[in-house]
This record gives sequence, structure tokens and C-alpha cells, in this order.
Amino acid sequence: MKRQLLLSVLTIAATGAIACTNFIVGKKASVDGSVICSYSADSYGMFQGLKHQPAAKHPKGSMRQVYDWDTNKYLGEIDEAEETYNVIGNINEWQVTIGETTFGGREEMVDTTGIIDYGSLIYITLQRAKTAREAIDIMTSLVEKYGYYSEGETFTICDPNEAWIMEMMGAFVPDSIKKSLKKSQLKQLGRTVWVALRIPDDMICGHANQSRITKFNMKDKSGDVRFSKNVVSYARLMGWFSGKDEDFSYNAAYAAPDFTGRRICDARVWQFFNRYADGMDRYIPWAEGHDKDAEVMPLWVKPNKKLTVQDVETAMRDHFEDTPFSLDNDLGGGIWDMPYRPTPLYYKVDGKEYFNERPVSTQQAGFVFVSQMRSWLPREVGGCFWFANDDGNMAPFTPVYCCTTKAPRPYNTPGADELNFSMDNAFWVQNWVSNMVYPRYSMLFPSLKEVRDSLDNSYFRAQKEVEDKALTMDEAARTKYLTAYTGQKADQMLARWKQLATYLIVKYNDMTVKPEENGKFTRTKYGLGATVKRPGYSEKYAREIVKQTGKKFEK
Repeated sequence: MKRQLLLSVLTIAATGAIACTNFIVGKKASVDGSVICSYSADSYGMFQGLKHQPAAKHPKGSMRQVYDWDTNKYLGEIDEAEETYNVIGNINEWQVTIGETTFGGREEMVDTTGIIDYGSLIYITLQRAKTAREAIDIMTSLVEKYGYYSEGETFTICDPNEAWIMEMMGAFVPDSIKKSLKKSQLKQLGRTVWVALRIPDDMICGHANQSRITKFNMKDKSGDVRFSKNVVSYARLMGWFSGKDEDFSYNAAYAAPDFTGRRICDARVWQFFNRYADGMDRYIPWAEGHDKDAEVMPLWVKPNKKLTVQDVETAMRDHFEDTPFSLDNDLGGGIWDMPYRPTPLYYKVDGKEYFNERPVSTQQAGFVFVSQMRSWLPREVGGCFWFANDDGNMAPFTPVYCCTTKAPRPYNTPGADELNFSMDNAFWVQNWVSNMVYPRYSMLFPSLKEVRDSLDNSYFRAQKEVEDKALTMDEAARTKYLTAYTGQKADQMLARWKQLATYLIVKYNDMTVKPEENGKFTRTKYGLGATVKRPGYSEKYAREIVKQTGKKFEK
């Protein structure tokens, strides 16, 4: 996810414009056999709800216009498919789910003449693919035919049976080099360089704006390793690799991890691995980013337990708690221990540069999802897309079934956009609540968490009953029922969040806390307003004030 074309990981991280995270769980690594993947789309100023693209038939010869997903710049047109599938958010009616994180890479590789950007590539493919493998075929053939407009990208591509990670970059060749090549060599250049690897079913994987594919088996016969024919030859042509093919590393050639790529990006993946896998302490030096000789963190690891959707939601709400990167041990969080930090990511003091930690859960998230794909159920029921239209820590994930034929109004609100607030819109109501909570986190967050978890738990408790009922219906009735249920839960969430907003204002007005009895605020015995508690400073913060001010405020 990005707001503008940024051509290096350093610039990306420094501006905070690209800050996405994907976690992936193979079907044998989940409790019930689901393939699970997640995505946090982090971009300041971004406003996006839940886009719906209905299934359709198109006359042969139809063309489709392509606009850059981030800037809305017109890029050109491509051949439209004769049949396109229903898509809601980042999942289609066949349960295929695609997510992404941008890693940038070498800026000279970007093909500014390309017609397809990374965002358009995702949603065009979701309209055309029935499986993850088919999605890879479609994505790579589209960019080879029309050119890839974006910078380096890591894609998560999943279906009910398989989970894949694919990395892609343009393969622009300057005229100065083309002039020295023979016609036969020119034909072999290609327009992109890419690698796609199937994640083992019993493993978990992740990526967060740093290219993560290193060496891969170019002699694989299983079909679980796929790559462009020019993936090595292009690097040789550009002078970035000269060794044996078997020693070729994708990210070493095209997007080598530096301090920023490791501490600001891979540390998020480390957090996910550390939460659910053993032995991750050995990769702390890698995530810290300073030690050039640190052991490289693996692309995937085996979890120490089988994961649920709830486990992945929890990982998407993480702030490095209980790790060396924890945000609760300094004054950056303010009086009320906010596990968030202001941007920009980097700041200077006396000419020296410092940085803020970059946790998975961030205030700039536009939306977050956890996609659940299940092969043993009819596809209308099997694909459940758990969606939150804000920072994942600050919102419940409502269920959105992949057969949904109408985006819920709270996620697709007429008149609401990045500059126009609406009380009918989930993004704005949830951001309203979040922005009350952020600066007074330890005071207000417990109230938010109680409501958030209550809603989340209600959705999970109802899931089996709802799906069992859907299984008794034919496909048409099932689609109608699950579409209605999806909308009902979104409406319910929004109504409850409005209540939460007004509750927070009343309970925590003016940095005090109004006590409650039996669910009602208490009043003074004289009836002159409500009693309040004044929590004041925490002991830690009070000590720091005394340390900084000495006897200035001593009584």
C-alpha cells in the first residue's frame, strides 16, 4: 500500500506512506484446516472501505481502462475477460485472497511505461482467478504483456488449499544497454522479474515492506517454485550478479535488506514468528538491524501450536509487547502510555537521527483484514473475510462472506470520503473513537477493548450456527442469506461504536473518570452532577517529572 511512487525502502519507511503487513498460515498450521492470511493497509490520508465488484459477462473484444490505485492516474487499457467473478474486498467468490506489501527495491527497475500498477493487478486478478496458481499465471502474464508500473512488491496469494508468496519488480533496461544487445537477446529480456514460492502447509510466513525471498530451488519439479525466465539473467545483464545460478538470491540482487528493511520492516514479521514459534530469540540481532553478520531470519517457520483466526487477529493488534522492541519503557507514549508514536518515523536531536519503532498495529491503518479460506465447505460459506476499517487494535473484525453481493453501507457510505466525515461510515466513526483513545491510551483503551472483544466473541460464537443454516440452502438462497448477515453485523458494529464514542466522552471527560454502579454513572449525594476520580500521573511518569524538574515543583 502506498500513496505515491516511492523508490527506496528508506524513503518509504521515513515518510510512513508505505507500512503494510501480511501474515500467512498454511492449512496444516491452522486449528481447523483453514488457510489464513492477513493484511494491514497502512497509509496516512487513505480512505477506503470495502469495494464490491459484481460478477459479470463482457462482450468479446471489450477493453478495460486501468487507473493507478494510489493516484488515480490513467495508465491505459487492457483486454477485458469475457467473464469476471464476484469480488468483495480482497477475496473473490472462489475464496482466492490477495494481499501485498511494497518493498521498493532498485529504483532503476521501475517501468514507467507499464499499464498495470500493483493495486489494479490485485483486483483485476481477483475478478479472473479460481485458484492461487491461476492467480499467479494471470498476474505474471498481465504484467508481461502490458508492463508493470509499480515498484517492488510482495504479494500474498491464497486459496482454500494453498498459500503462496510472490515477489515482483519491473525489468526496465536502459537504451544504453539495449543498444549493445542482439535481437535474440532483446526478445529474452522480459518486462518483469518475479519469484513465487508455495508456503509449506504446516508453516507460517509473513512480510512487511522488505523483500524476503532469498535463494530458491531453480530445479524444483514439484511446481511449488515458480519464477520468470529472466530472474537471474536480468541481474547479470545489469551487473548486479555474477555468481552461479544456484547462489542467486532474489532480494540480494534487487532489494537487499539494510537497517531499515530489517528493524522497521522485518521486525514486524519477527514479532509474528516470536509470538507463535519457538527459538526466535536467535533472530533478534537480525530484527535489531545493526549486526551485518546476524543470522538471516527464515522466510517461514513452523508454529508451536496450530493457529486460529483469533490468533492472527491478535498478531495484527501487536505493539511488540513483552519483546526487546516494546514501546512501554520510555516517555514516547506520554502520560497514558500510548503504544503508538507520532510520525515522521525518523527525527533528529542535535543533528543526530533517531527512529520510532514500527509495530504491526499503527494509527495510520486504513483497513485490516484476516481472510479465512476453507476447502471442505461450499465456497459461498468457506470464504469468511474478517474486516476492520481502522487500526486493527482499535476495531472489531466483522465477518464478510466471499459470496457477498452488496458491500455493507458502513463500509461503502455515499458522501463519505477522506475529507468528509459521516456518522454512517465505519472508517470515520471508528477513527473518531480511536483518536479519543490514542492520547489517553491506558485510561480509555480498557473500555474500548471490552466492547471490541465482546463484538468479536459474539461473531465467533455465532459462526457455526450461521454457517450450518447456510448449508441447508441452495446456492442462491445461501448467497442472499450470507450477504444479509454480512450487512447486519456491519450495521450492528457501527451502532455499538457510536454508543462507545458517546460513552467515552461522558466517562472520561476532562481527563477524569466517572464511576459507575450497575451500569449507570453515579452522582453526588446533593445531585449536583457526577462524582469523578482524578487519576493523575502514574508513579513512573511522576518520577520522571521530578527527575527533570528537580525541586521546582516541590511543596
